[in-house]
Order: sequence, then structure tokens, then C-alpha cells
Amino acid sequence: MPKVTVISFGRYTKWDRDDPALPELVDLTNEVKAEVGVEFGMVVEIVQARGRYLDYKIEHPPFTDEAGNDEPAFEGTVQIKYNPYSFFLGDTIWEPVEDKKGPWTMSVFMEGTRLATKTIHLI
Repeated sequence: MPKVTVISFGRYTKWDRDDPALPELVDLTNEVKAEVGVEFGMVVEIVQARGRYLDYKIEHPPFTDEAGNDEPAFEGTVQIKYNPYSFFLGDTIWEPVEDKKGPWTMSVFMEGTRLATKTIHLI
């Protein structure tokens, strides 16, 4: 099984998903003040997994989408392109802020096995 290390977690600089550079850590913390535009999450480093797939999941406080439907957990898959491979998993706070407050649990998996997890509390 690959080795995974949580490198950092907390508040980050704005992340451009189209830029291969990861956001920079602003504050290493388990609590982030809920303000519009604030980026939060974790960075993990994976070794011995080049070419394999990493699944991720972000569980969040209950809120609805624009149509009023309950928003499910955010999930996806990325292919590990390098060894070692660094990966940012997080989100940016948007309006309305009040329903985003609470625990956000970010997890990464490979072949159904949880490799790392971190909970950030938006306050």
C-alpha cells in the first residue's frame, strides 16, 4: 500500500484548479473563520503510487444547492502522476456563509482503503 502523509492543513491562499502549483499555507489550524473567499483544506503527499487512482470525499455541514436540494458530499478521483505526488483537498467558502459553518471532513482513499482524513471546523 502507498505511504500517505498529511503535509499541512488549515487556511490557504486562493487555489487555481487549472494551475499545477498547490496553494500556500496561511495558517496551520483545525479552525478556520468562515468568510467568503477563504480557502481551506489539507495537502497530502503520496509515495509509491504512480499511475494509481486516489479517491477523495469532502463531507460538509448540511446545506442546499441553488435548486433547494440537499447538497451531497463532494467526491471525485484523480490519477497520481508523479512519485511523490502532492495533492490539495479543500474548498472555498461562498455565500451564504452561515450554512457552511461546522465540520468539514476531508478524506482520501485508494482501492476502498482510507489513507488520510482531516476535519476542519468553519467557525
